[in-house]
Amino acid sequence: MFTGIILAIGTIADVQARGGDYRLTINTGKLPLADCNLGDSIAVNGVCLTAVELGEHYFCADVSNETLSRTTLKTLKAGSPVNLELALTPTTRLGGHIVSGHVDGIGTIAEKQPDGRSIRFKFKAPDNLARYIAEKGSITINGISLTVNAVEGSHFTVNIVPHTLQETTLAGSRAGDEVNLEVDILARYLERLLQGSAGHTPQSTITESLLKNAGFIQ
Repeated sequence: MFTGIILAIGTIADVQARGGDYRLTINTGKLPLADCNLGDSIAVNGVCLTAVELGEHYFCADVSNETLSRTTLKTLKAGSPVNLELALTPTTRLGGHIVSGHVDGIGTIAEKQPDGRSIRFKFKAPDNLARYIAEKGSITINGISLTVNAVEGSHFTVNIVPHTLQETTLAGSRAGDEVNLEVDILARYLERLLQGSAGHTPQSTITESLLKNAGFIQ
């Protein structure tokens, strides 16, 4: 689990094709790796990856075809900057919101406009994810915990303050760029609860008789 508070901007050092999927080598910049061990989780642009090799200032991680199909990691190449965050510990401050590192889909930057000292971003979410995004709710974009300003259909806006611009890859982004989106985990579980038990398909209470009595059909 993560909080969506980016600790460092790393750089892709190498991308290797291995047996149909990828192994990434990532230079970690100022990310503190002293307490990391093999098998630990590290979020890369919001994607939870497992460290399979660790150095003083780098780690390697394997990326499955499932992850490649659902995220922007497949577009990374040597030199690409990435947002990095270490997994939560029992003493970590929860500065953002609960983030699983399991990306739900890929969105697109639709607009990027100055707004005071901040930058206002408008994003286009996939239609199947838009229902989970609420005004003043939480959203994770490339691993960054953000608050939704407003929602209009499948578009939503957020404001990025100067500190976040400085500490993340959003500063160098532009309209048309794709981003990893993770919706609020509470929204996903709430929807599943409303669907009922796994072995039961809820039956609609809307019947032809009810529609006739209400005057919707003759």
